[in-house]
Amino acid sequence: MDEENLVFLVSRKQRVVISGSRRRDVIKGIVKVPQLDLLITASQKGLITIFNGQMKVQTSTKITDTSWITGCDYLSQLKRIVATTERTIVVWDYKAQGSSQENYFVIKPMDHCLLCVCVVSLPGQLCRDDILLGDDGGFVNKFTVNSNDFGLKQAKYKKKLQSQVLDAKNFKSVKRKLHNDWVMKIRYIPALNCFGSCSLDSTHSLVLESLKRLEDNLPVREFSMPRGANAFCYCVKTNVIVTGGDDKVLRLWHPSISTKPVGKLVGHTFSITDIVTNEKDQHVISLSSAKVFRVWDIQTLSLLQVFHDSQGGPGDMQIYSMVFDANHGMLITGSSVMDMYPLTRMIQDTKQVPHTHEWEINVMLYNRYFHQVLTICSESIIKVWELETGLQIYQISDPHGFNVELTSAAVDESGFLFATGAYNGTVKIWDFGSGQEKKVLPERKDWKEEEHWLQRLIFLKAQEKHQYLLLSLERSGKIKMIQGKEDDIYLAVIWELPDVVRVLQNGNRIVHLRTSNKNRSMVIPIPDVELIIEKNFSQHANNPAISTEVNCIDLLQVEGYNMIAAGTLNGVIILWNFVTSTVKEVYRPEDCFTVDRDLDPKRFRINDILFLFRKPECARRSSQDSICSSSQCDSSKGPQSSKGSKQSIHDSEVKGVQTDVMGGQQQPVDKKHLGGTNLTDTQPPILVTAHEDGHLRLWTMEGRLLKDFLPFTKHTAVSLTSLYTDSCARILLTGNVEGHVILCSISSFLDPPHDEKKFKQLLAWRAHSLETIQIIYVEDKQVVLTASIDGSVRLWHALSGHYCGYFGQRRVFEISQTSDFILPCDVNEYPIEIKEESKFTEKKQKYEYPLVFDQERWKKMSSMSLLFKRTPPKAFEVEHDFKYFKCLSTPKIRRHALEGFKTENRKAGIVFGSLPIYRIPSPPSLRLLPLIGSEAQMESTDGISGKKKGRHVQHEKTQRKKSLKRNLVPQINLTSSFFPSIPK
Repeated sequence: MDEENLVFLVSRKQRVVISGSRRRDVIKGIVKVPQLDLLITASQKGLITIFNGQMKVQTSTKITDTSWITGCDYLSQLKRIVATTERTIVVWDYKAQGSSQENYFVIKPMDHCLLCVCVVSLPGQLCRDDILLGDDGGFVNKFTVNSNDFGLKQAKYKKKLQSQVLDAKNFKSVKRKLHNDWVMKIRYIPALNCFGSCSLDSTHSLVLESLKRLEDNLPVREFSMPRGANAFCYCVKTNVIVTGGDDKVLRLWHPSISTKPVGKLVGHTFSITDIVTNEKDQHVISLSSAKVFRVWDIQTLSLLQVFHDSQGGPGDMQIYSMVFDANHGMLITGSSVMDMYPLTRMIQDTKQVPHTHEWEINVMLYNRYFHQVLTICSESIIKVWELETGLQIYQISDPHGFNVELTSAAVDESGFLFATGAYNGTVKIWDFGSGQEKKVLPERKDWKEEEHWLQRLIFLKAQEKHQYLLLSLERSGKIKMIQGKEDDIYLAVIWELPDVVRVLQNGNRIVHLRTSNKNRSMVIPIPDVELIIEKNFSQHANNPAISTEVNCIDLLQVEGYNMIAAGTLNGVIILWNFVTSTVKEVYRPEDCFTVDRDLDPKRFRINDILFLFRKPECARRSSQDSICSSSQCDSSKGPQSSKGSKQSIHDSEVKGVQTDVMGGQQQPVDKKHLGGTNLTDTQPPILVTAHEDGHLRLWTMEGRLLKDFLPFTKHTAVSLTSLYTDSCARILLTGNVEGHVILCSISSFLDPPHDEKKFKQLLAWRAHSLETIQIIYVEDKQVVLTASIDGSVRLWHALSGHYCGYFGQRRVFEISQTSDFILPCDVNEYPIEIKEESKFTEKKQKYEYPLVFDQERWKKMSSMSLLFKRTPPKAFEVEHDFKYFKCLSTPKIRRHALEGFKTENRKAGIVFGSLPIYRIPSPPSLRLLPLIGSEAQMESTDGISGKKKGRHVQHEKTQRKKSLKRNLVPQINLTSSFFPSIPK
């Protein structure tokens, strides 16, 4: 048994404790109602609970009958729940109004102790259900219940009785003795149009017959096995009945052959107590009395998984019931608690790190025409995989010779060819479908070791048929073109771009090119060029610590543009424009930063460079297309993580788009394929660079910086390693050395004006525990492929960052199915969804204060209002009426903001020194009162009628002035009222 080939995620088991149940109560019956997505549980001491699809309690009731419950089921026609006790049948109307305890009926008496129950669902039966019962006397009983048996009587006796007792003799019932021992399980099988009942009887262990046999004495179909059967189940697809009992052997029977089983499954060391099936995957799950689960494959009769319910002590009771929930892919068991084991289809729940190759990945390519993925590891093994299933198509070992490491590869525009390059400079072209070698660039004897190490290969758009053109970048920074003819098995280097880095470092920003007039038999898209260098050019001594070699390149070869962009190790961006015959320095770190020799010179290094260009057909549809098509969004919706709702990615499926997905470069499109569109319909291309300091920078062709963006991950400023964009340049993907994947939306950013706010990061998740070396976005499937130096190539949902699986796993991919969210065993970080920037970063926080000073309340509580009261106020009333906080209320109308005249006071301390002090027109006693948390209008007329003349008024004003001199803020202790925890 393979340790990776697991079926259930035991580590993600969920446990639900039935609330309201008595101590030492156990679940005796679990029933799944697929059409309503309900789960029904019945405990031994009478608690019946209904769970919805989210496993939340919908309703429950407590059966007050003193007998123990032995089983339950759902009456599909009557929309009620039936449960059996030792001597009664309980029918509960869970949808009735009022108290749930008053909505069940008890049918009794019964001749024997009832042990199991099931409901017969017949297609043409309305308002009537048949109930099959098995008892300890070996009898199988059939009860027929109608809606009239419960509806009228319930309305009559509802207010009088909690439970209504019905006589069993008033119901139509038949019974027949089929076993000589207890009936352990009884089930109705609609596919066979018959019922089955198993018993501990060794002779009549399993009976499989139609319902008519209960009404007569004709012989029945019996299956015999030693020590009887405790449980059985039926698999529809294989037409097999599986039985298990105390002899610890699972037997497979054909329904029509009762003499001999067609197969046996041996492995349990304790008695088998229950069996369920997973119809979709053709699995049988068996349970023993020792709480050991075994998962079997019916097709191959092989054991897939063994796991044990390890939680709980030896005194805990056994598992009494088990059911498989096909709607949610979950195994549910009932004991003293309810446990749920989620089903896994693509994810392996092991501690072993996923491995696509034994060594680190060097190259990953996607062939969008074949829907296949090509991976190459440092051990020089090429593997080709099917994207939709994850199955391996073929592999090539040592393609360039023994112990020769492959370092680069590319796929042709047509998808029929792919090229590989090695560290020794050799290049080969292969047939993608068969993996057969077609052409080779051999190693020359005068080459030194690793002198011609190939870092990048790009297929060029050939202008003639049956010719092959490759653009290559060597580690030394040399850019070459490799040519292959149809009638020649060998490839040849036909030209090499001159070294322009040192010329540009001399102070020249633009160097003109001279086209060579060499006669060639083939027309090449990029002509032979040489530099036009001024006579006064002189080489300056450069910093030896800063390398000047080209580290990465990208090609833009469409109508109107024929350019190569190069990023160097010292951070310089070079643009070769073969249309204008110039080579230009787009960016130099010295222009923006002060170069400090004490710092690491590698911080300016450009790890990847990419052209962002939107073709005319994409530009026309950009305003019409929504963020994602409704069909794809609906099919891609899955479980949401705790970080919030997921934002969809642009659907970039455009008719007529002719692009190649290989490392992100755009491929040329002939003029006849553009439908007569001109270049004025599109915007100039934009360059995006991934830097060693963790920044993404976007540039115009003139060298103007449009956006300097630092992606948000758990650790900021992490070196970026790779870039990728879709065919219409609507999204941008990048990876870093910590294994993160950052997804950004650039659709609106490319449209002028290039507003920085339009560049948005949507999602970030950690795909690997080590460096991510390459990322590919598959548009039609909306999945992301990631390759890492950890040796694995993994698949992710682009909409949510959910893990789908890895290439090389045992189980077949199911990309369209959204399973429960899970992470690889070496990753423990959840995806981070980035909200709209305006909601968090750019929008200034406006604080809303709950209370403001209410002038109208102050008038009613002033001393003048108290004087006109008929009865003088008591001391207690005056103390509270003059409390300032009595006059605070919620703001109603906001017209003007208060103007503060004092912002800081060092003498008042740290806390009180930062409190704003506002000026409000008020009585003298409150003129310097700090109104904490007030921003509403305070401007109003004087609350005390100062114009009224009288001795009592003048006297009160005099007293207030004296009090003001003693204390500016009388009757208010801010320290005790607002900050009780701060020492005075």
